[in-house]
Amino acid sequence: MSIAVRRAVPGDAAVIADFNNRLARETEDLALDPAILRAGVEAGLADESKALYFVAVEAGQVLGQLMLTREWSDWRNGWMWWIQSVYVRGDARRRGTFRALYRHVYETARADPEVIGLRLYVEHANARAQETYERLGMTRTGYLVFERCPL
Repeated sequence: MSIAVRRAVPGDAAVIADFNNRLARETEDLALDPAILRAGVEAGLADESKALYFVAVEAGQVLGQLMLTREWSDWRNGWMWWIQSVYVRGDARRRGTFRALYRHVYETARADPEVIGLRLYVEHANARAQETYERLGMTRTGYLVFERCPL
């Protein structure tokens, strides 16, 4: 079977919230509040100014996901799309699931003249993900990410 990518719909909220919870545990050893997480996913699905979710599906089963957020670049007069909340089920890894998601987003971005680039952040220790991103043509930047959270 082949992997298809589609825009997520409200009916995907439970699986997206589950995947986000797994992602937080696997990458940062965080336990997220399920009610806040589910409400956040539902808010993103309901309002594309907050987020766009895409899911990779095979035989009717969601194998993986990613979320896009947008950042306006005044320096480049265009939108930078941030790839976030990337998760692929364990049994679907190393099978092209993320590649399918990325290619879909990449082609969608290239078709929109207002989109000037794609970005993502990754944990320093996640060498496997970094290798995947580099194989797909992404390059490391000179930026570090700082945050103040919670406020």
